[in-house]
Amino acid sequence: MERIAMYLQDKHEIREGMEYVKYAEARGFEAVWQAESRLVRDAIVPMAAFAAVTSGIKVGSGVINNWTRNIGLLAATFLTLDDLAPNRIICGIGAWWDPLAKNVGIERKKPLKAMRETVEVMKRLLRMERVTFHGEFHNVEGIELDVVHGRREPRHVPIMIGATGDAMMELAGEIADGVVLNYCVPPEYNVEALKHLEIGAKKAGRKLDDIDRPQLVVCSVDHDHKRAVQAAKELLTQYLAQQPHIAKASGTPEETVKRIQTILGWPATKEQIHEAMQFVPDELIERITASGTPDEVRRKVAQYRQNGCTCPILYPLGEDVRLMIDTFAQKQTTDSR
Repeated sequence: MERIAMYLQDKHEIREGMEYVKYAEARGFEAVWQAESRLVRDAIVPMAAFAAVTSGIKVGSGVINNWTRNIGLLAATFLTLDDLAPNRIICGIGAWWDPLAKNVGIERKKPLKAMRETVEVMKRLLRMERVTFHGEFHNVEGIELDVVHGRREPRHVPIMIGATGDAMMELAGEIADGVVLNYCVPPEYNVEALKHLEIGAKKAGRKLDDIDRPQLVVCSVDHDHKRAVQAAKELLTQYLAQQPHIAKASGTPEETVKRIQTILGWPATKEQIHEAMQFVPDELIERITASGTPDEVRRKVAQYRQNGCTCPILYPLGEDVRLMIDTFAQKQTTDSR
């Protein structure tokens, strides 16, 4: 069976998402990843909800940031999730992005050093070590996850870095269990990304194949190609205006990004998004997402696999989420639509 996963953000109600996750589990999906990007939906609450109504599917954060949670609380949170769903929880963590971080008072200085410290202390705490660590970003003295009632053994929570830039990609290869490759990029983006991942892996005496490489992929499935592209375009227009690192990685011409930014505010209104969408060509959507008919999206997702993605994490943007799940199903089910 091919590895396949699903990504949920804030497009669907949480209870609706819970039903989709149950259906995805029945259809052989390996994991569900919950976003935490804009100031809209925390990842931890839906992760707990998804874990509570399933029995085998893995549940990951895709991704939380490493600036806003105290390291002790962060480790305790993932310990708690592991209590709910032992050996099914994945911690995806990223360096966040400006202007959002800046607008809430976070100065993202030395993001590589901050991430290195976070991952080191987090791993040690989840191994149930007593930790003293005095760094630039984390200062802890003799702390541990002091479980009195429950499992005292080390927790198996893979830590995956959500990386977009070259330097963070190298860091992921060096210190993380894997990397969550970004979406809104063409499949060939991965070629250069994997070179940097391998550089980092070698620093730690590892090979590229030791590093798991799941990848977010915008996936808009519809039996009508044009309708599928339009569904993806709404999200992409907003991302190109508000998230500079994604706009850069996507290869979108700078003049297109600037034109969209003159229309979209932050937060953007639906009217602004629809006005700006006219400046985003269909060809761009087709290049950096998997949008189209079931056969078309299967072919596009296969290109990401061919370029080094180990497990596509599909973000359903079409109206029929179950159609997307069925398009990539690894198992038959008696569940009726």
